[in-house]
Amino acid sequence: MLERIRIGRRAALLAGAAVAVLGLTFEASAQTPKDTIVMAKQIDDIISMDPGESFEFSGSEAVTNLYDRLIRFDLTDVSKLYGSLAESWGVAADGKTYTFKLKSGIKFHSGNPLTAADAAYSLQRAVILNKSPGFILTQFGFTKDNVKDRIKATDATTLTISVDKPFAPTFFYYCLTATVASVIDSKLAMKNEKDGDFGNAWLKANSAGSGPYKLNSWKANESYTMTANDGWFRGKPANKRVVVRHVAEPASQRLLLEKGDVDYARNLTKDQIEAVRKNANVVVEMGRKGSILYLGLNQKNANLKKPEVREALKWLTDYDAIEANIVKSAYVPHQSFLPQGFLGALGDRPYKYDLTKAKALLAKAGLADGFSVTMDTRNNSPIIDIAQALQAQWAKAGVKLEIVPGDGKQTLTKYRARNHDIYIGQWGPDYQDPHTNAETFAMNEDNTDNAKSKTLAWRNAWDIPEMTKKTAALVLEQDAKKREAGYIEIQKEHQKVSPFVIMFQQIEVTARTKGVDGFIIGPSFDNNFYYNITKK
Repeated sequence: MLERIRIGRRAALLAGAAVAVLGLTFEASAQTPKDTIVMAKQIDDIISMDPGESFEFSGSEAVTNLYDRLIRFDLTDVSKLYGSLAESWGVAADGKTYTFKLKSGIKFHSGNPLTAADAAYSLQRAVILNKSPGFILTQFGFTKDNVKDRIKATDATTLTISVDKPFAPTFFYYCLTATVASVIDSKLAMKNEKDGDFGNAWLKANSAGSGPYKLNSWKANESYTMTANDGWFRGKPANKRVVVRHVAEPASQRLLLEKGDVDYARNLTKDQIEAVRKNANVVVEMGRKGSILYLGLNQKNANLKKPEVREALKWLTDYDAIEANIVKSAYVPHQSFLPQGFLGALGDRPYKYDLTKAKALLAKAGLADGFSVTMDTRNNSPIIDIAQALQAQWAKAGVKLEIVPGDGKQTLTKYRARNHDIYIGQWGPDYQDPHTNAETFAMNEDNTDNAKSKTLAWRNAWDIPEMTKKTAALVLEQDAKKREAGYIEIQKEHQKVSPFVIMFQQIEVTARTKGVDGFIIGPSFDNNFYYNITKK
């Protein structure tokens, strides 16, 4: 009882702090401004608002509401592509030359006309900057030395792109639906350029897009604010302003929502979801996402490098208990790198909690008494709760897990530098083609610290030349059935030998006050849209 009281008091204090941050006052029940949508969300993972650099869940959600892309896919049927900035597109008989015809009359927030030159500049800068999402484009043979010759505007509305191999066309098109392919106002970016950075330093906290919103401000670990672009070519957004506040604690998000201090709570966990369902003034909505929750085991660690240890940790993880007690309604068990809904996704679950098997594998690895290891963990729910559950489960086999908490930016930065032992986190598809996850989980072209392609396999120092070749070959396979069979084969091998403990697939849950509606939950983190939200 004492522990429960302390937890409740902590949540209340945090809620009070969150209300203070929001800057809203209320008596019995507050109301957010009529023309403003206020969300409570965990946004401590944002590193940059630059489309050429943004590669985190929260940042990419923001970017997708600030910028437009050449093409997009239908959120209700991802197999269907449609033109956004592009009026038409096609590929030449050689399978390597793509031509896009852009719509006329579209303007950036600055008032500058959007042309094919801006589209070429945007893709070129992403390749040359080569930040975290750059590999999505460089995998087509683009380099800083050739990209200006291979991606260019032939006139104000015509863009040509030449790739180095005849890839499956849908694979290339889906890559252009990714955040990194957003079209930037080249004149504004160049105006704010410093030391040849293509405006990167300025764009970290500013926008230069044509999308439904313009960025007013972003304060790390605090908030971001957007104002509607009334001249958006797809129509004026239904609201004037969106404010997204960082509220780390799900319990605090719930209290703010039920008091009317926010319109949406975005990170409610099992207990909060069950509680707000009973509130007649709150509506809970769900959407299946492609995001995978997993553990990455760094192969630079001598113990984790042993195949028996990697497999033992998969048997030491109680997936069902974690689902039932921590992530119910927000995640479903899933143990392969392709999420359900993708071509070739494997739905079987070969692992469950088995202490006997795990101990036998550890003994075979020469670690019958266990070993000590650290886990870098984002310090919020449910991630920290999952880490603590694993700590207790693994201890039964003598594996002493030390949890190293930090905010999203801290843990990601350490992970990307390969300085972790174990990392717990999420991976969301960058585009709706199976190669997006296959590449990052099952390819590592260069295992050196200074490699150009820094996939998740690379981050965990997993050197896999043969699997890399198999995975790379599938993007050239024109026969869909053969391609599907190839992904299933690789996933089965991956489940057995990889340094990844893949645990769950996300079900995104959002709770809203009854008078607010229209938030679009897409299949990926960068398909969540604000422009349709209305408030009575």
